[in-house]
Amino acid sequence: MMAKKPPKPAPRRIFQERSKITALPLYFEGFLLVKRSEYQEYKHYWTELRGTTLFFYTDKKSTIYVDKLDIIDLTCLADQNSTEKNCAKFTLVLPKEEVHLKTENTESGEEWRGFILTVTELSVPLHVSLLPGQVIRLHEVLEREKKRRTETEQLPCSSLEKEKEPIEDYVDVLNPMPACFYAVSRKEATEMLEKNPSLGNMILRPGSDSRNYSITIRQEIDLPRIKHYKVMSVGQNYTIELEKPVTLPNLFSVIDYFVKETRGNLRPFIYSTDETPETRGFLVTSLK
Repeated sequence: MMAKKPPKPAPRRIFQERSKITALPLYFEGFLLVKRSEYQEYKHYWTELRGTTLFFYTDKKSTIYVDKLDIIDLTCLADQNSTEKNCAKFTLVLPKEEVHLKTENTESGEEWRGFILTVTELSVPLHVSLLPGQVIRLHEVLEREKKRRTETEQLPCSSLEKEKEPIEDYVDVLNPMPACFYAVSRKEATEMLEKNPSLGNMILRPGSDSRNYSITIRQEIDLPRIKHYKVMSVGQNYTIELEKPVTLPNLFSVIDYFVKETRGNLRPFIYSTDETPETRGFLVTSLK
């Protein structure tokens, strides 16, 4: 008898999830150590350069950024002397703050310098040590950013304001579900967590009334323990039914709340297989 295939997840490619945050094009990404004015020390982030904004994620697989920095008004990029081997340190001097960046190696440092200066100065810098292929990429990004700026200037004011909205106010009507959403029952969610602990330990699923939602988690403290939490749809917000109810603006924030409150002990349950557009549409419409 063939093993029953696990239910397929809602769409959850990391790139797609992050692209829902903003329409800004992705130019470059990689790990950065970041020290802003309110930080006591450097923080390690997976960083994306989209347009002229840096988006900071806690790790490479996170779909919700924890901080961002608009660098369009960059005054200068100042190099710092470093006694550490195989790393680069530089400072982004902005009108209201100075942000210190450190890379894991000198090569990535040169790349970050090149891409940051290209999108802020709208010209490919001549004083960075890059390979011919990397320079070609800078020229491609330059053309894309010039085109983006031109198109942005032609957009009506309402469209510009919409792009400036924070992630909490964003609603993607075509793909509104977090990566760990599955159209499964309580029993099926429990079985998924028990059989595949390496894939994560938290599932978002439809509630029993098909209008609200539930979260199923599996924690291993003394013994593996399954718990279920109701997530009620209240207007445009979602309320987690806890001893002290917590209300959040969207389901992505709900998942992020559980991750942060448990210091990462709870992780979204995500299969590694890709989803087809047809199946994605079915999973979303089946809950309406």
